[in-house]
Amino acid sequence: MAGMIVIADDITGAAEIAGIAHSLGQPVRLSCSCDNWRCHEATSGTTVIATDTRSMTESQAVAETLRIADTIMPLTAAVFKKTDSALRGHVVAELEALMQATGYRRAVYLPANPSKGRIIRNGTYYIIKERGEGRELVPIHETDFSFDPEFPATTSKLQKRFPDAASKSIIMPDAESTDDLFSMVRQYDDGKTLFAGAADLFSEYMKTSGAVVRAGRTGSPSRADWESGPGGLDESTLVLCGSTQSKPLDLGIAIAPMPREIYDGSCNLSSWNTEAYRQQHSLILTIPHTHRTGKEVAVHLRTMMARMAKQLIDYRRPAHLVIEGGATAWATLQSLGWTAFDIVRQIAPGVVQMRAHNGTLVTLKPGSYPWGGLF
Repeated sequence: MAGMIVIADDITGAAEIAGIAHSLGQPVRLSCSCDNWRCHEATSGTTVIATDTRSMTESQAVAETLRIADTIMPLTAAVFKKTDSALRGHVVAELEALMQATGYRRAVYLPANPSKGRIIRNGTYYIIKERGEGRELVPIHETDFSFDPEFPATTSKLQKRFPDAASKSIIMPDAESTDDLFSMVRQYDDGKTLFAGAADLFSEYMKTSGAVVRAGRTGSPSRADWESGPGGLDESTLVLCGSTQSKPLDLGIAIAPMPREIYDGSCNLSSWNTEAYRQQHSLILTIPHTHRTGKEVAVHLRTMMARMAKQLIDYRRPAHLVIEGGATAWATLQSLGWTAFDIVRQIAPGVVQMRAHNGTLVTLKPGSYPWGGLF
């Protein structure tokens, strides 16, 4: 198989895709930038480019998509567009720009993730909830995704969420199983179709394209894994719980909640006391408040979380940095200047460990995914 380039609209999605490719035996590179040196290596294996376009305005997202497309145009690699599995992001605008720049004539957009209970039936996006001994199909706009600060789910109908998709040659099929995704790939994989969607679609696309080389490393790390080098919870660990869907973690590590005045924006970090991290080798940063919503609030929270993390890491770089939430992860890694990573292992779907070039083990997790066996 020729090289594969994946363009992801946030960094946890990029890490999730990189983890899947790694588990399938592919050589994988993950970059938070698209410099020529990095992208022109993509003649074999998989190169994943994290863009953070989901956190941009639509016009900014289109401009960034066009810039990346211009960089990858000389390559013969296939292109896959990773999008959010909860319908967030500037999906149609980015797909239209990418098709225009690369020459793909149409796009198949499949955000369904059947392996995680996220399906599309009759054009409606459902999340499967376990109820006692049975299962219930809950429309996505009736879940916590309706409270997303930037892309709240106000409808579960794909045609209402993306009313101009059909006019832009974007097909949005139903999918209730991985077999459905496999069938869609087989039906539309003609070299003229851009595939876009969530992790399950990427897995089926890779398998259909003959990209499985060997069984890669996946699953929960053993005790030997943790003790084989730096990065285990016995080493210095900094955990950033930056997602609005974060749940409390009981890891026996000191917890430092974001102060209310910093959350509200009434003061800067000059009054923040980092003594807990100075006295202990590990720390969990959390956002315990939820009363503010909106785009400006989301930007403020991830910016402040990134600044708090940088302040701590400048004092002492941890052996293991764990970040929950894509926007928080992007803001933090950008503030640190960490832009290129080698994939180590996939702990669980979406929970991926990678090694920064300075040696720090970085674990990323989307806000709406479980931790798997990490802890």
